[in-house]
Amino acid sequence: MQHFPIFLDLADRRVVIAGNGEVALAKLRLLLKTVARITVFATEPEADLLDTIAAHGVTLERREAVAEDLTGTALAYAAHGEAEADARFARAARAAGVLLNAVDNLEASDFITPAIVDRDPVTVAIGTEGASPVLARSIKTDLEERLPQGLGALARAGKLFRARAEALPYGRARRDFWADYYFNTGPEVLAEAGEELLDHALEALLAQHLAAEQEPGRVDLVGAGPGNPDLMTLKARRLLDQADVIVHDRLVPQAILELARREAIFVAVGKEGFGPSTPQSEINAHMIRHALDGHRVVRLKGGDASVFGRLDEETAALTEAGIDWSVTPGITAASAAAAAIGASLTRRTRNSELRLMTAQDIEGYAEQDWRALARPGSVAAIYMGKRAARFVQGRLLMHGADGLTPVTLVENASRPDQRIVASRLDRLSSDMTDAGFSGPVITLFGLAPSKAAAALPDLIEDFA
Repeated sequence: MQHFPIFLDLADRRVVIAGNGEVALAKLRLLLKTVARITVFATEPEADLLDTIAAHGVTLERREAVAEDLTGTALAYAAHGEAEADARFARAARAAGVLLNAVDNLEASDFITPAIVDRDPVTVAIGTEGASPVLARSIKTDLEERLPQGLGALARAGKLFRARAEALPYGRARRDFWADYYFNTGPEVLAEAGEELLDHALEALLAQHLAAEQEPGRVDLVGAGPGNPDLMTLKARRLLDQADVIVHDRLVPQAILELARREAIFVAVGKEGFGPSTPQSEINAHMIRHALDGHRVVRLKGGDASVFGRLDEETAALTEAGIDWSVTPGITAASAAAAAIGASLTRRTRNSELRLMTAQDIEGYAEQDWRALARPGSVAAIYMGKRAARFVQGRLLMHGADGLTPVTLVENASRPDQRIVASRLDRLSSDMTDAGFSGPVITLFGLAPSKAAAALPDLIEDFA
């Protein structure tokens, strides 16, 4: 993010526009929505610009600005539509230490003006870092259609009532009150009785929420999916948005955590095979403590919560503590990895069963029914197999598996930095080492990338 979005208070502050024609007029019309004191420097203002200046009592200076004119100015716009005149004004603004926007000149600007959806006091600003004003305007048009015109009236009444709402405890109780007002009671009263009765509706709603018993805390055990936010379920995203506390695994990427409220409490409880780990008892204690404090807790796990996620241990601890809980499934990494290579995890005449297995457990490398897995046509998705590649390879070969059996390694399945390595059982260990994976890897035993996936040379690596 090169341009940091902020909302600048322009009450009784001076903003200067320099320009004579349509470009200056467009900026003036936009800034007239604010309460700034606007001054226009225009040597020969065109008729439309002059009419707008006169109609709104804007200060006009019929000359070029110099640095001394800009002392105490909050923002300055170079809007001549002519490079040399804009450059002269830019030098004056910088000499005065004033933030400058040179219209349609990103490189010469200290800030950019976003596309704006105005539902005063609700304002939505849309920026593309100057890459595509057309895209920003398209998003603006879409939002204009989605956001009701009455939203501003709801927000104005709500703003005046904020101090009264502090009678509710900070946190979930207050958020629930405002959610009830903005999405249920407020729109209904506005549609049926008008803006004048919104304050009465707020008083009645506050009394109702004050009288209501505080809901007890609870824990939702949520599968975040393989790491791509687009592959999260709608329910998972809703729960994440509502959470007061998020207890998350190491494999949950920042892109998913950013979907939560910034005010939420984040508790990282990373686990890594043969590496630093948060004890399960400590994870349980975090969930229980925050739920007993009355919080909505999301226990956020990579993939699906029920696949190698120690789900039963956590639900047992919550049940013993008397805490309400539920499980929201997610897309497991095996499904995402198979989708990445365009292969099916099961197929008639090839395999009538599928094994999801971990290469290691709490005691070290995990033993399996290797003889059954070594049979021709077997398919398995192996989790946590990076360090155990030589162990898995040796066990399978020892029990009769064909060394030419295809094996595909998928790192960061579904994410932008996904990597796919096509391998075979007889070179599994060396290929795993040569690949130098740093992210989580799913080992798909018995599966090769489909022809369609293999046609993408930038995606598939083959160490043959």
